[in-house]
Amino acid sequence: MQRDPINIFLVGMMGAGKSAVGRQLAARLGVDFADSDHAIQERTGVSVPVIFEVEGEDGFRRREEQVIDEISQRRGIVIATGGGAVLSALTRSRLKQRGLTVYLQAKAHDLWLRTRADRNRPLLACDDPRQRLQDLLAFREPLYRDVADLIVETGKPSVGRLVDGLVVQIAACRTRSPHDRTKDALAPMVGP
Repeated sequence: MQRDPINIFLVGMMGAGKSAVGRQLAARLGVDFADSDHAIQERTGVSVPVIFEVEGEDGFRRREEQVIDEISQRRGIVIATGGGAVLSALTRSRLKQRGLTVYLQAKAHDLWLRTRADRNRPLLACDDPRQRLQDLLAFREPLYRDVADLIVETGKPSVGRLVDGLVVQIAACRTRSPHDRTKDALAPMVGP
C-alpha cells in the first residue's frame, strides 16, 4: 500500500542550498519540485531585484506569501522557499499545517562565501553584505527553528550526502503519528 505523498518545505537563509537540495530531494522522492522565488519571477516576468526595486520588500513578501500558499496546497511536492518566507506568520502556519518543514541551517560565514558574488540578492546590495547576512540570520534563526520539524546543518556534507540523510529522516518522521510529530520527538539531524 502506497502512502499519500507528503509535502516537504525547505526553509533557511539565502545560500543555504534550498534549491540544490530541493531538486535532488524531489527526484529521490519521486515528487515535483518548486522554488518560490522562481515561481514569482515566472508570474511577474521580472527578476527578484526588480520586484524589490519597484514594490519594495513588503511588495515582494506579499507575492511570496501568495505563491507559497498556492503551491503548498498541492500534494507531493518539495518547495524551496525564499529566505525570508518565514517572516510571515501566516506562511509559517501554513507550512506547519501542510507538510514537513526542514530548516537548512548554515553559518553566516558559509552563507557569505556562497552568496558574495551573486548580484541577484537585493538584501545584500549594501555596504557590508557580510554583516547584513549575520544580522538577517540572527533575526530569522528563531523563526526557522519555530517552523522546523527537522534541522539539517549544510556546512560539510555534499548535497548528495545531505539528501541521503534527509530521505532517512523523512521516512522516520512519516512513521510517527501526527500527534507525535513534534520538535521534541524529532531529533535534529546534523550532516556527517
